[in-house]
Formats: sequence, C-alpha cells, structure tokens
Amino acid sequence: MKATASSGQRERLVIVGNGMVGHHCVEQLVSRGALQRFEVHVFGEERQRAYDRVHLSEYFAGSCAETLALCGQDFYGANGVHLHLGEAVLEIDRERGEVVTAEGRYGYDQLVLATGSYPFVPPIEGSSGNARLVYRTLDDLDAIRAAAASARRGVVVGGGLLGLEAANALKSLGLEAHVVEFAPRLMPVQLDGEGGAALKAQIEALGVGVHLSRATQSISAGQDYRYRMNFDGGEHLETDLIVFSAGIRPQDALGRACGLDIAARGGVVIDNHCRSSDPRIFAIGECASWNGSVFGLVAPGYSMARNLAALLMGEAAGEFTGADMSTKLKLLGVDVGSIGDAHGATPGARSYRFIDEANSAYRRLVVDASGKHVLGAVLVGDNSYYDTLLQYAQNGIALPADPAALILPQGGGAPALGADALPDSATICSCHNVSKGAVCAAIDSGCGDLAAVKGCTKAATGCGGCAALLKQVFEHELTARGVAVDKSLCEHFAYTRQELYGLVRVEGIRTFNELLERHGKGHVGCDICKPAVGSILASCWNQPIMDPALVPLQDTNDTFMANMQKNGTYSVVPRIPGGEITPDKLIVIGQVAKKYDLYTKITGGQRIDLFGAQLHELPLIWGELIEAGFETGHAYGKSTRTVKSCVGSTWCRYGVQDSVGMALRLEDRYKGLRSPHKLKFAVSGCTRECAEAQSKDIGVIATDKGWNLYVCGNGGMRPRHAELFATDLDDETLVRLIDRVLMFYIRTADKLQRTSVWRENLEGGLDYLKQVIIDDSLGLASELEAQMQHVVDQYECEWANALNDPEKLKRFRTFVNDRRADPDVHFVREREQRRPAAPLHLIPTIEEAV
Repeated sequence: MKATASSGQRERLVIVGNGMVGHHCVEQLVSRGALQRFEVHVFGEERQRAYDRVHLSEYFAGSCAETLALCGQDFYGANGVHLHLGEAVLEIDRERGEVVTAEGRYGYDQLVLATGSYPFVPPIEGSSGNARLVYRTLDDLDAIRAAAASARRGVVVGGGLLGLEAANALKSLGLEAHVVEFAPRLMPVQLDGEGGAALKAQIEALGVGVHLSRATQSISAGQDYRYRMNFDGGEHLETDLIVFSAGIRPQDALGRACGLDIAARGGVVIDNHCRSSDPRIFAIGECASWNGSVFGLVAPGYSMARNLAALLMGEAAGEFTGADMSTKLKLLGVDVGSIGDAHGATPGARSYRFIDEANSAYRRLVVDASGKHVLGAVLVGDNSYYDTLLQYAQNGIALPADPAALILPQGGGAPALGADALPDSATICSCHNVSKGAVCAAIDSGCGDLAAVKGCTKAATGCGGCAALLKQVFEHELTARGVAVDKSLCEHFAYTRQELYGLVRVEGIRTFNELLERHGKGHVGCDICKPAVGSILASCWNQPIMDPALVPLQDTNDTFMANMQKNGTYSVVPRIPGGEITPDKLIVIGQVAKKYDLYTKITGGQRIDLFGAQLHELPLIWGELIEAGFETGHAYGKSTRTVKSCVGSTWCRYGVQDSVGMALRLEDRYKGLRSPHKLKFAVSGCTRECAEAQSKDIGVIATDKGWNLYVCGNGGMRPRHAELFATDLDDETLVRLIDRVLMFYIRTADKLQRTSVWRENLEGGLDYLKQVIIDDSLGLASELEAQMQHVVDQYECEWANALNDPEKLKRFRTFVNDRRADPDVHFVREREQRRPAAPLHLIPTIEEAV
C-alpha cells in the first residue's frame, strides 16, 4: 500500500481518466500555472497516453498510437504532472479522501472524474468472441484487425456516427461491410427521414450494405460465414465478425459505487460548475450528466474542462449551461451536417427542403415561426453550406428575404455570410471555443499571419472544420485595420507567384529578363523574385540551372549545387533511389569519402551525406561518383529530395506490395522536379507504415488491393500528417494522380510554401482538391499530366551537365585565378571522424534538409 502526501502547501488534485477531455483539462491547468498550486496525478486505464478518438479510424489507414497521441511523450513529466498509465482506479474512498488502484492508495483534496463512456452491447444470445467486438479504444481496433485477418464479411450493429465510422474501418480492412440499424434510418439523432434516405443511398453506392429496422434476436453458427445474425421477423444475415456500436453509456461506475448522485439515464450528476453531489468531486465529459443530458461530442467536454480549470485556479469561471450539438462530419467519404433543431421540433417551426435524388443529396433549413431566424439544418452530400448556416443559427442573424436561397445550389455552398456580419461573440472554432473576438484580439496583439493566429488561439487545430471561416475572418480583419492584404510577390512584380507561373507557362517565357521586361518593373530584381522566378522557370521548362541566363537567379546552394555548411564547406549527396544501393556503389562512396577525407552520415531519407568538401573539390568528387553510376540527389534544391521505402513484399513477411519497386519508379519519375518548396515521398509496403509515409508530402501505403495515396504532410517545425486522398489504386492510376497533385501544387502554391500549408489554405480543403484532381472538375487533368511529362522528359543530371562544360566548371574555384584550396578553412578530428573546427555544442545537426 502506498499513499501520496501533499508537497509543501500544494493541494492534491487527482484526475481519473486520460482521454481527450481529461487531457484537455490537464492542458488548461498547465497553461494557468496550476502546478504551483496543485500536485497533480492523472490515472489512465489504457496503456497509451491520451490520443485522438475523433480520428480513430485513421488507425486502420496506417496511423500508429504515437501518431494519434495528443501530446509529446515528455509533456506530462516536463510539466510536473504524475501520469499513471495502465493503472485503473478501482474505488473512491470519499471518507478518507483517497482513490484506490491495484498499486496502492492516493490521497486527494480535489478529484476530477473524466472517465468517459463505454460502448453499449445489447444482451443478445450467442454474442461472444468475434461476435462481440466493439469500436472504442486502440485495443478494440487491434482486436478488430486481428479478427478481420481471417474474415470476408463484417457487420456493424448500429447506424449512428460511431457505427458508420466502424463500417468504414471494416471496409478499409478489405472486408465486405454491412450496417444493421434498429431505427428506420441511419443517424436517427442527427438526421430526419429524407436525410437518412440520402445518406443510405450514398453509403450503399460505396458498396456498404445497409439494413434498417432490424432487431437482432440471436447469433448462431452460419452456413457460408462464421455467424448468422437472426433478426426479429425471421430474416437473417451471415458474417465472420460483428462490431457493436449501438450507442454509449456514461462510465459512472466509480461515482455510483461511492454514493454520488447518478442521473436516471446514467452519468454523475453535476451542476453548472461541473461539481458533483460531493463538493470535492467534479465530473467532466461523457461520464457527467448535466440537467439530465449526457454530451457525446468532444466540444462540450472541452468546454467543461476549461470552465473547471478556471474554477480550480480561483479564476472567474464561466458556467456550463449546455452545449451546441451541431456536427460537421465526413462518414465513409460522405458529407453529413446537423445544426441545432434539425428535426424542427420547436413549436411553429417551418422548413425549406432541397432534394436531389439523382446525386443522393439533401438539405433542410429549419426556421422559426416568424421566418426570420435559423433554428436548425440538415445537410447530406455537401457540407459547403454548413459554416454559413451555423453562423446564422448561433448568432441570431436575420435571414435574407428568401431563406431558401441559403440551401439552393450555388456552385460553392450557401451565399457567403460576410465576416463583418458576425458579432464578436460568434464562435469560429467550437472545439476550442474560439470566438471572432478572440481572433481579433490575437491580430491586435501582433499575430500577422494565419499560422500565428492558429498558434495563439488554437482555432482550426482541432477537427479543422473551421479553417475556411477562420481565414475569411482573418483577412477581413486585416483589411478593416487598414492592412492591405497585398499578395504581390515583391516590389518588382505586382503579381502572386501563381499569377507569374501562369504568365510564364502561357507566354512561353524562358528567362527572368524577359519576364521582368514584359510584366515587371526595374532592371535587376531582388532576392525575393529572383529565386521565385528561377523556381518557376525550372518547374515549367526544366533547363539546367547552371545555364548562364539562370545562374544569377539561384541562391548559394543552387549556385554550387551543394548545401553550404556553417563552416564554409559543402555537402555531397548522391541520389540513392528508394534507399536501394548495390555493394559496389557503397564501396565507391566509402572510397570517395576516404580519399577526400569527408564526414559521412546516413540520413533519415535513406541516403548517405558526405560533409566537408571544399568548393574546388566538388567537381572532382562528383566526377568519381557519376562515373560509378550515381546522380545528383538535389539535396540543395527546392525539389524532389527522397522517396523513402521499407523492404516491402520482397523481404518482409508483412509486406503486401513491392514498396521498393514503387519507390524506385516514383523517384525516377520525379527526380529533379523543381517546386515552391522541397518535396519528400515515402512508400510503405503495408499498414505497419515502416517508411513513415504519412509524414511526407506524398505518402503511399500498400493494401492488398493496390495503393492508398496520402498527400500534403510534412515533418519539421510545423509537422502535419498527410491526409488520405484515394484508396486501392493500381500503379498507373497512382502515378497519374501524383502527377496531377504535384503539378497543381506547383502552379498554384505561393513562394516557399510547403504542400501542407498550401493544402490548409485551399478554399474548399481536401474535398476541393479531390474534385480537381480525381473528378477533373476544372478540366485540367490532361494538361497537368502533360506538363509533368514535359518536365520528366527534360530531365538530366545537373552535375553531369556541369562536368561536361568547362565554362561552368570555372565557377568551382575558391579564387577566380587560382585552383588552391581555401587556406582559412581548418579541421580537427574527433571520434575518428573529421569534424568542422567548432566547439561540439555548436556543431549543427547534420540532416540533408536545409
């Protein structure tokens, strides 16, 4: 037995539950300096620290537990919070003020219950083993994956939000998926009859079976599949596994056992300050019942956590008085939105409906008896109307003369509601409760770009559904403050990079001087427009960057086709496609490194960097490497860098496709491709994701049916996971889609803009990108493919080109009239490797990115 005692004058605060809401409460406490006042202990029943349950289905698409984690591994320890993972609280001893676990007893002065909910499984005869799976935790998903390995068909019991997510998970595992729902429609809480019918049609079109008004009476042995689900009325459905997602129940067992007041329908009863019937015990999230209601979305739980953190710290805390349960979802790729009184239950409510049976789309607008204000809405098939309708509903904004116009086809959603029409109290981000006023305050405090506003307010960092609205408000507020949202590239060109790309492409412009003469002003350009135009010209025509007309446009690294290091030397990075290399080539790299006394390092991109080359040595080194069959790795350019791969089906017992072969194909195709920023790829041979494809600009993950394509991720200072773009692609379709995505990025991105930032700033987001690339909504597909093919056809190794031109080789001299080495560069030896002459703590981290 063990017990904790307070440290000094600090109170003991125990939080039971390390889910999304419990973690958010910890974040709020840390940000308020709570560790000066409290000794905080957090208990989590699961082995993993808090992870994102909203995107749980991504676990089947290749994400790992670490990818879904809501914080870094050192967050709790670094902030002085004691995290107890895999240690369930078994009992609350209110009399002694202690919680009891299998490891001992822990005292508390204040106790927070954030135990969430558990899946409801109806008592059905014969449900056990693979006939009794649930969809709630990572362990549950591992069990589903294991069961799916020997299955052909899977059934989900429950057609609500989580049920449809589970059906999507089964489909992603390659199973024939079915949904069984007791109600006469899908998502009965959020959708009306017509909305449910539209959703059913769209989901069935995706190959998922939907069985409505079915009550499972028993489960018995099947004839063609493992189990038979026997329905009321004599019908049946056979399957190999069954996932129950028939609703949730508050995880209130601890509160119930220790005598706290429990609501009639479950949940620890709380007041407006989240306080239970015991003044020392609070409850937040799905385990709590406020006014007889349990809230099953993350936003209300976050609101409770914020209010409680303020209360515990003695700050002025707002009261929790309910929550808006409006939801904006994408289920199996289908847009679904529900706002406010979606069913029109308010007395006197009237509705406008738009039904498009041809496309299985449906929209309903519910207004009050006066016809002046929005009460609710239902959207199926197109959520571009959601943001505008939500603002009308949340802020009581008067409707236009013809309210139906808000849901009729517009080609881009509902008529935009100007940012100036929104009051300061308007909620921009419901996940983090960020108002328009908070966004304005962030701008006034000095946040000059969208990224800074996101970092300051956390807006658009939750589910991301408010990103477009946030951008609209941000740009409007800048303009209102007299700050011109000037998108000119620089003083020499009154055009954006996108516009300059169009001019170069359409007019066939091949040089900077020609572009400046036709569309710019001045005579020489600057450090902004020269590299940008150089990149555009390379992306369009792929001429050798060492050509005399192009050399003045390059920065230092491109000028010498090598990365300059802080001690004045350069790095040499030969291309090693897909990380595959022969023993002979390895020997050559070793011989060159030894001959020129270079420091060597294997990079995260599966290449070998050679450091310490002086300028005059670069042609000599590259001459030997090229003779051995190597090419430039373009580590110095804003271009394709690497295509990382695992060993795939060639060697790995888990591999389902030849990831190395595909990596070689992609690297050979896109090597030398110049773009607004560097590009990194990866190909994984199975969903174990050893190549880390989801942290790359282009990620490819093998399935047993082909390839899943992920786009617009990156590591670095602003890490962002790539998003699933298309599934089960054959080789040719995969390459065509990558061609289109990359070329569309090249022609529309801003200067030095990563693919992740470009994607965040796209109006319409990922859906719009899919429409352009997959559906060819702009009619650009053939043009994008042709432009990429031109770049591919024009490729030549830049170092090979330079070595064959005596004039270009003259650039690689430390002194114009002397071939001697730089006498001011000195080296010392450490750890049997040559290092720059600098103190150890000043030696830079050696990676191939610059």
